[in-house]
Amino acid sequence: MKIRFPDGPYKLTGEPLSARRPKAPFNRVAFAAAHVVADPMSGADPSGPPALDWERTLAFRRHLLDLGFGIAEAMDTSQRGMGLDWPRALDLIGRSLEDAGPRKDVIFSGCGTDQLDPAAARTLDHVIKAYLEQLHAIQKLGGRVILMASRALVRVAKSPDDYVKVYGKVLSEAERPVILHWLGDMFDPALKGYWGKAEFKPAMETCLAAIAANEAKVDGIKISLLDADKEITMRRRLPAGVKMYTGDDFNYPALIAGDDQGYSHALLGIFDAIAPAASAALSALSRGAMKKYEALMAPTVPLSRLIFRAPTQYYKTGIVFLAWLNGHQDHFIMVNGAQAMRPLSYFTEVFKLADQARLLSDPELAVKRMKQLLAVHGA
Repeated sequence: MKIRFPDGPYKLTGEPLSARRPKAPFNRVAFAAAHVVADPMSGADPSGPPALDWERTLAFRRHLLDLGFGIAEAMDTSQRGMGLDWPRALDLIGRSLEDAGPRKDVIFSGCGTDQLDPAAARTLDHVIKAYLEQLHAIQKLGGRVILMASRALVRVAKSPDDYVKVYGKVLSEAERPVILHWLGDMFDPALKGYWGKAEFKPAMETCLAAIAANEAKVDGIKISLLDADKEITMRRRLPAGVKMYTGDDFNYPALIAGDDQGYSHALLGIFDAIAPAASAALSALSRGAMKKYEALMAPTVPLSRLIFRAPTQYYKTGIVFLAWLNGHQDHFIMVNGAQAMRPLSYFTEVFKLADQARLLSDPELAVKRMKQLLAVHGA
């Protein structure tokens, strides 16, 4: 099967992977951060509160759960803070938990301060109040929590100790251990200098101090810094009962496989796009079949590096594009009009690399839809 791109013809080579339910639990905890499906027929302005296609949004979460993943709900992959506001995020969390039924305990939901305009934040108490409003709302629904980084905290904190204070206050009211999320400024420029320092090592020391002071309340930490050495350095410093969740969408196969001193669990946006391959690979890892694990994971890395290329915060466009190509939704319209945030050449390369990673589940459908996108661009 062939398709003509602006740079020439391309012949599809990949034999699609089957999306199969794993026969046994993984030996790593693996969360997929899930995207949301916009409602393209809504009259809502793209710059305003988002309108979602709830049927398709929830169906995609069932797809991920069926492949053995937990769900990282209402996180940045769902365009949290870039189109998905707190009221709609809470609605999403509630619907997701209800739809999951007995599987709801493998859904952890993003708790942040995004209802507080950073420009309006004046004190640490403002930040704590915003965090607790979301924490209590999620816990009231019976949800588990991922404590997200706060733009408002960056604005008002005057020292690293302020971060330790805020996290201590919030974690003290957590009913069950939470996952912390250290999101780098490549994902959100407003988070530059998180933990009170621009340099990694002093920032890490502050983060470790916050964990040590609240160890019983912390299940683990996800760091999204796109630097394997930094993750490994911090992983080796964590208390024994605290997990490291890789958020490194560039280096995840080796970090999950680990070394003789430990390994990372996973909480990744790319798992949304590569779910069949990641599920099969994690099953192979659980069986000790390392060559199979590496063979399945390796072709996904060039795809992930392209999807998450700078400016990294627009990676969601590639995630939703693949969901559309693979028939998980009927359109390529995104919350906040984010489908326009990448050039045509990006989409053609994502198509090629997804094919080579065996991640175009229905090549004929994918080709048909790719041709539609080319036509929209006049190609």
